[in-house]
Amino acid sequence: MTVSPSKAQPAGRHAAVPVGSLFRRVYVPRACDALAYSMATYAMPLLVLATTGSASLTGLAFALEWIPRVAVFGFAGTLVDRSGAAIVCFLASLARALLVAGGGVALVLLPPGTGETVTVMALAAVTGALTQFSFIANEAVGATVSRRTDGQAHKVQSVLIGIDQTATLVGPALGGVLLLNGPTGMLACLSVLSFLSAALALQTPPTPLRATRHGGPAPGGGLREGWKTLRSLPSLRRLVTGLACSNLMLALLQSATPILVEDHFGRSPAAAGALWSIAAAATLIAVACCRAGLDRLGLWGVGVISATVAAAACLAVPQAPSYTGYVALVALFMAADGGLTVVLRTLRSQVIPPAAFGTTLSLTILLLLLPFPVAGLLLALTPPPYLNSLIRACALIQALTLLVTFLRLRNDPMLRTTTVPAHRKT
Repeated sequence: MTVSPSKAQPAGRHAAVPVGSLFRRVYVPRACDALAYSMATYAMPLLVLATTGSASLTGLAFALEWIPRVAVFGFAGTLVDRSGAAIVCFLASLARALLVAGGGVALVLLPPGTGETVTVMALAAVTGALTQFSFIANEAVGATVSRRTDGQAHKVQSVLIGIDQTATLVGPALGGVLLLNGPTGMLACLSVLSFLSAALALQTPPTPLRATRHGGPAPGGGLREGWKTLRSLPSLRRLVTGLACSNLMLALLQSATPILVEDHFGRSPAAAGALWSIAAAATLIAVACCRAGLDRLGLWGVGVISATVAAAACLAVPQAPSYTGYVALVALFMAADGGLTVVLRTLRSQVIPPAAFGTTLSLTILLLLLPFPVAGLLLALTPPPYLNSLIRACALIQALTLLVTFLRLRNDPMLRTTTVPAHRKT
């Protein structure tokens, strides 16, 4: 399938980023929203476990957190393409700030019991959906800027991933520490970060806009348009398919870690948060290495090394003898996953036509995140004694899918270079 020239060019404005403004207009807003994202993603399962004390409800809450995230992608991508990233990020962050503040007040007023449980479960679900709106908007800004860096897209994407991983380093640890004194402090911090994200979103560069069709987009049109574009990009389609299967392991570790750390290894919620901070530090180092490695090895070389390390680490996780060993293996996996993320984001920012970026990005993220609610449901249905068996089976699936993916991509010219034509037709 061919992407037509009319679809490859935006009908509205283009982002023209003034020289020297990347830090203020792109990196700072991204950092604030990324910190709020990491707290919403990693600290919410800790909040549910601390509030309910139930492993099954923690798994169910993880699924409920990700099901709305997955469901909103089609609409969110279309909204970014039609209205622009800045206004979408502003409204989503503001709504999240108000919701989290209201949830914190409700938890103070409600007595322990069903009402408290329902509140934290609903909070996890709705904040998850709102967080994905701001995430897609920030990804659109990053891709727009990447296309205007004269072949240095992988360097911009490395900085953005570094920001995300730094936020992942700080967010879970901060959330875990704040939870030691109850949920109010953690929710107040998340609300403040969301208000800051809303304010900073208004200064981000404009993204290309697609002209609105007469009568507006049909229901599901965003995902259909994204699917048409993804079908025309075989290298991106294959990479997304492989990494979607790999994300089942990532999702399972994210959802099971609070249970393993507290119940199996006998540690506190702060230790669970510290684990993800250590993993984020390892990822930062890996991303820095990938930034240099891409110039020498290309996308495929970095991807193969990252996939091999990720698969080996995950296969060893069920045999972790102690908390320290578990942390080391998860950190190694997350570092390798960071390398795969650099490969994916660099390729994605270069091959997707600008005017179709929001809808296609939404579809790719939808495919990548479908395993997250699945992992939550698997965890909710798996008795604790069989948790290691579940992790072992998912690790085997991950290893096989990554092997097949990179064997299929070994001769793909799009993965053999770090500089990809921005408007390539396939």
